[in-house]
Amino acid sequence: MDVKKTSHSVYNLNYHIVLVIKYRQNILIGEVEEFVKEQINSICQRYNWEVLALEVMPDHIHVFLSAEPKYAPLTIGTTLKSILAVEVFRRFSDLKARRFWVSGLFTDGTYYGSAGSVSTEIIKKYIEEQKDK
Repeated sequence: MDVKKTSHSVYNLNYHIVLVIKYRQNILIGEVEEFVKEQINSICQRYNWEVLALEVMPDHIHVFLSAEPKYAPLTIGTTLKSILAVEVFRRFSDLKARRFWVSGLFTDGTYYGSAGSVSTEIIKKYIEEQKDK
């Protein structure tokens, strides 16, 4: 997890995002699981987000990725959820008809965690020591 650069920023922003299937239905298995992995990698490539780790569980998805500062974590999660839902329902229309006919694919809630290359304690100490320099 290296420091990255754009024309106007230097950053190391890494987010752990958990997307949960509505009603905790165990649908992310087999062909659906593989399709979701491909789609997440494709979406992240399109937006220039680097996938650091990805695990698809039967009822939820863990994505650990790095993104430029112009992308808020909420924007990343919403983008992933909306595009994934459209693509999954397009490819597996029976899921929409049988299990999600009155709702979307994901719950409204999403977990967001952030991580850089140093711990919270190191950052706190660095900030506290600034006046002493």
